[in-house]
Amino acid sequence: MTFLNYTEVTEFILLGLTSRPELRVAFFVVFLGVYLITVVGNLGMIVLIKIDPRLHTPMYFFLSSLSVLDLCFSTNVTPKMLENFLSEKKTISYEGCLVQCYIVIAVVLTEHCMLAVMAYDRYVAICNPLLYSSKMSRSVCVRLVIVPYVYGFSLSVMETWRTYNLSFCGANEINHFYCADPPLIKLACSDTYSKELSMYIVGGCSNLQSLLIILTSYMFILGTIIRSRSAEGRRKAFSTCGSHLTVVIIFYGTLFCMHMRRPTEESVEQGKMVAVFYTTVIPMLNPMIYGLRNKDVKEALKKALGQQGVGK
Repeated sequence: MTFLNYTEVTEFILLGLTSRPELRVAFFVVFLGVYLITVVGNLGMIVLIKIDPRLHTPMYFFLSSLSVLDLCFSTNVTPKMLENFLSEKKTISYEGCLVQCYIVIAVVLTEHCMLAVMAYDRYVAICNPLLYSSKMSRSVCVRLVIVPYVYGFSLSVMETWRTYNLSFCGANEINHFYCADPPLIKLACSDTYSKELSMYIVGGCSNLQSLLIILTSYMFILGTIIRSRSAEGRRKAFSTCGSHLTVVIIFYGTLFCMHMRRPTEESVEQGKMVAVFYTTVIPMLNPMIYGLRNKDVKEALKKALGQQGVGK
């Protein structure tokens, strides 16, 4: 096994979303707005959950962790993309490219697990409400958050190391707006079979494992809801699960479209459009989905804004 790669490339050129100069300013404005909303929304969610005692529950603890991941994801990709919209030299260093790859893979794998943890939390809350406090104690919740981070960031080291071991001998134009694995692999002048195989195995297994936990949890939840004689109980159960299910469908739908294909020229071009959605739009939507559909979050926000108004 080769532990050191041979590469003449010291930087990569990111071709971005468009080659049409007249669209770059418009794209810059749009994605700057999306990024600002993402930062404000996710930071606001984290602060709100921290300061309001009513939100000091496992569900919101996991939600604040999801907001941290969304902030990392968006901040890893969007600022560089915004810079390149207004720059003539759209480059990223070889080391910077690997760092960007590492963070993207780590956050995606961690978010897989976090969504599974949130599904398990809903299962315990709805199917075993009397045991919820003991099963989802503070120490258990902390461990359930730490495990996805260790899993995602550890596996990402392995995947990034495989990318590092590829040789890049000349071509350095990445047909993307960030350093994504599929278009980066296309530039390698060494054998990419093991890297591609590892990418599919890690991505596929992570997707399937998390989906299995989510689907199993919701099968039990659905059975409990059907057996419930209380219309109010059924309504409340659907309400607490609706936001999470919406996020799961959007997140996994886009990831399956993005990663379950070979890195051909056509798939890379299509993948850019999908990548725009999950790197910029989904991190913006998550706090909106949970906030606008959640009575507790809306009340906490009104209380916080009311206190600010009184303070002034």
